Amino acid sequence: MPSLPRLRSPLSRLTARLAHSALPRRTVRLKLTLLYGALFLLSGAALLTITYLLVLGSNGGSLSGGQPAPDGGGPRAGETGGHSPPVPPPRGRIGESTRDVLPAAAREIMELQRDAVLHDLLVQSAIALGLMSVISIALGWVVSGRILRPLRTVIGAAREISATSLHQRLALEGPSDELKELGDTFDGLLGRLETSFEAQRRFVANASHELRTPLARQRTLGQLALSDPDADVTSLRAAHERILAAGAQQERMIEALLTLARSHAGIEVRRPFDLDRLAREVVAARRTDAEQRRVTLRCALAATVAAGHRPLAERLVINLVDNALRHNEPYGWVEVATADEPGRAVLTVANSGPVVPPSALDQMFQPFQRLGDPRTNKEGLGLGLSIVQAIAVAHDATLAVEARPEGGLVFTIGFPHPPGHQPGPPTDHRQERPPAHRPGPPPGHRKEPSPAHRPGPPPQRRGER
Repeated sequence: MPSLPRLRSPLSRLTARLAHSALPRRTVRLKLTLLYGALFLLSGAALLTITYLLVLGSNGGSLSGGQPAPDGGGPRAGETGGHSPPVPPPRGRIGESTRDVLPAAAREIMELQRDAVLHDLLVQSAIALGLMSVISIALGWVVSGRILRPLRTVIGAAREISATSLHQRLALEGPSDELKELGDTFDGLLGRLETSFEAQRRFVANASHELRTPLARQRTLGQLALSDPDADVTSLRAAHERILAAGAQQERMIEALLTLARSHAGIEVRRPFDLDRLAREVVAARRTDAEQRRVTLRCALAATVAAGHRPLAERLVINLVDNALRHNEPYGWVEVATADEPGRAVLTVANSGPVVPPSALDQMFQPFQRLGDPRTNKEGLGLGLSIVQAIAVAHDATLAVEARPEGGLVFTIGFPHPPGHQPGPPTDHRQERPPAHRPGPPPGHRKEPSPAHRPGPPPQRRGER
């Protein structure tokens, strides 16, 4: 025969399962309904309690106190009060209460009538309160359902929308309230996600194409070298050198992709660094390249301190200077300048070169996008300015680009200062005196990246203060 604890265990599990399944799911609609019902019940109970106390005091004063009426204060001769026999009018002295001058039987009858009236009032009020509580719960369920209808629309859309259907929108209609604002915010989020997914797909496709090209070149060079029956040491060496060059290009591509991914990941620890010293080191390292391209490289550096990741900031300056040298013209110029402005350490890289249409400024920041004819413009990987933008966003820096009417570009980056930074006296750390002519902000076209790519407003240009 099974023991009693073994029998109780299945029964307790079954009871707990039934009790758990019988409980409704604690939805927001149910919580609002119960809240409405509880508030109405408490308000109704408080109102009925106050009414009962007022009636109790009123009956007590009229039945047990007060002055007798001029005719005696009691029923007239021959009249009856309810089921009680006729009571002769009391004849008391002036100043005595009705209760004191009535006989004992009359006083007892009045007390019974008073208790019956109060009991009826209490019972009927409780019944009315119960009925109205049930009605208020039902009305609360209906009203909360109508209020939460936009939320159900948002939930249904969120369940249906996937990475391939981000073009769908809620487009909630109705008054401009919190729920309408929630729907509009959700639509804005879907728009940003759609843009991000589209850019990611385009980036993956372009990266695959750019990585496949060096691999195909390497395979073709190897196959041609092996298929040549008259190949000698010189031809094989030349083929291997070209294969090594293609491999070096592939390594640069992978390094640029890793830098771009590292920039998108953000910066965890920010340390102060001298922006002017960093820019001076980059200019010194690129001076030989500038001489080979017959481009004058000059700098105007003022002492300023920025907060962030110094290696990433160095990559930003290198990419900007390389871009200025690469997209230039013979006997052109590149100028790198730093300035200490309120709240920002500003880096400016300006260069001469071909005229850039304002419509192409946004295109420059897209990965693998090159201006001009892609068949002739083979220099560079098409990732330099994309890395610049990603590093600027990671540093919470402002990024602005201007197209000079006479040709060339002006890039302005505003790095945030470290906490507690105190601007010092203007100190000039220039290695060389700048020429008399300095490219200022052009009076013509100006184009800035969209707010989605810039973490803050662009820094003020000198001369606009």
